[in-house]
Amino acid sequence: MTSRSTTSARRRLTATVAIALAGVLAAGCGGGDTPDSNTSSSPAGTGSATDTTPSSASPTPSPSASASTSASGPATGEPANVSACARSKADALTEEQSLGQLFMVAFDTSASRTALDGLIADQHVGNVIYLGGWDGAARVKQTSSHLQAQATTAATAGIPLLLAADQEGGEVRQLRGEGFSKVPSAKVQAQMSPSQLTAAAKVWAGELKAVGINVNLAPVTDTVPADIGTANEPIGKYGRQYGSTPATVTKASTAFLKGMIEGGVMGTVKHFPGLGRVQKNTDFNTTGITDTVATPKDPFLAPFTAGVKAGAGLVMVSSARYPGLDATKTQAMFSKPIITTLLRGKLGFEGVVITDDINAKSVRSIPAAKRAVDYISAGGDILLTGDPKSVPTMARALADKARADEAFATQLESSVLRVIALKERMGLVTCK
Repeated sequence: MTSRSTTSARRRLTATVAIALAGVLAAGCGGGDTPDSNTSSSPAGTGSATDTTPSSASPTPSPSASASTSASGPATGEPANVSACARSKADALTEEQSLGQLFMVAFDTSASRTALDGLIADQHVGNVIYLGGWDGAARVKQTSSHLQAQATTAATAGIPLLLAADQEGGEVRQLRGEGFSKVPSAKVQAQMSPSQLTAAAKVWAGELKAVGINVNLAPVTDTVPADIGTANEPIGKYGRQYGSTPATVTKASTAFLKGMIEGGVMGTVKHFPGLGRVQKNTDFNTTGITDTVATPKDPFLAPFTAGVKAGAGLVMVSSARYPGLDATKTQAMFSKPIITTLLRGKLGFEGVVITDDINAKSVRSIPAAKRAVDYISAGGDILLTGDPKSVPTMARALADKARADEAFATQLESSVLRVIALKERMGLVTCK
């Protein structure tokens, strides 16, 4: 990656990343089990890494601080308005630590507590998502404390992890049992007034924060038309939508998002630019995942725009196809017109773009190395994977591409800056 101010980082890359990645590849996946992402009876669409089960606390994020995670409009170059603190933290990372900040890896409930220790230590992974249905607050809190203890100076330059859960409500609740409310489905949440939903979401966020979760991969901002309803497999089949009109979805999803942020947990709007019109589930299918209606003027984009304005720190991008948004029919997570031109440009999103599961069936035929490079090239930031074994391959591909392509190296650095700036906004990164 080229330096943010000089060419020193590129020289460091050629000298150190190859050595570091050799150690990464030798280290493997730290003993973690590979989650099974093919449980077809489960709701999905957040990615097989996050929805397979139907289902250290962070300081309170501040929506007003969103400028610290900005990108310079539709360009994928140097992000604008990033604080000096975030820049200094990013500059202090080794190249391999920088790459690690761009991965979020699933931690399966059946794995041992130490399953990801090696992954964090040797591959410098900076973010984790709880997967598979975790039971009981005490166990989650102990696991979160253990994971954050792995974010050492050597592993992540001491920068804490984003610890994420998929706590939408209804059938999609990764955290259950004692200490966690039985969060109702989005359709039920939408029956509350905005103030009631915000208050409830703030309570739910407090439960997450108490066990060390600092990111919720919610709310769902997909609109499922009434005439499609349950025929929409990823969302409608499980009642994950707030409603069948953009206005209903906007009102409820922003109320939920506001409560999450007020409760100290960063929210994520998903699955951009919308899964409400596709037939099949991207987790388990390669066909039936095309939205032929969406255009840049699609009213179904309104809930996403509202979420961005309401302070969402992350936007999750889908792996469906949208020929009206990208004539090449490139899947959204690999599409520059969708991520860079539409999301960052037209909608003005200045935060972190995260993939739906980059190991889902819809993209699995694409080599892992190409998936990683194409995603960053499109303007994305964090690669969420349910397969820890894929991380070394993807990290090596990113490093190789950066050595060969200065523009790509700059994009990588911009992505790292956005991730660090988000962590600063959340209070995970501070400068004295």
